[in-house]
Amino acid sequence: MQQQPTAKVVPLRPAQPAANPNCDAPAQTLEGTCYVIDGDTIVINKTHIRLWGIDAPEMEHPWGKKAKWALVALCKGQKIRAELDGSLTHDRCVAKCYLPDGTDLSAEMVKQGMAIDWPKFSGGVYTALEPEGIRKRHWRAAARQEGNMRAFNAPVQPRG
Repeated sequence: MQQQPTAKVVPLRPAQPAANPNCDAPAQTLEGTCYVIDGDTIVINKTHIRLWGIDAPEMEHPWGKKAKWALVALCKGQKIRAELDGSLTHDRCVAKCYLPDGTDLSAEMVKQGMAIDWPKFSGGVYTALEPEGIRKRHWRAAARQEGNMRAFNAPVQPRG
């Protein structure tokens, strides 16, 4: 009986390090000035962070740029404290983020009407802070929360 040669499995690509190595340690806190990516994403010390419990419009969606600049205004010149919860979403660490005076950035974005509560992740803690009619304004984010990705991904109509 002839012996079969053993095959050596070689990965096609070398393993890539995690985009945010800080995310794998729950209850970790990062502090520092931040760079704002959009209405619910910041970067502290090269770590991309998703604000916990909220959903802001995407940059290309209506209100997306306004949401980003509202978060910039809140964070500008401030040292942000991010309490990582150990989870990762779309290569971003999820964290509750606070200003030095204790202001919760997620709560403030919802109060200002620049984001909506995402009860699936927050347990509804920010729902009472939503201004009246905000889910109609941020209908794309609301559609995503309901699983209606067709509406969420619909082409943006130019204003004329």
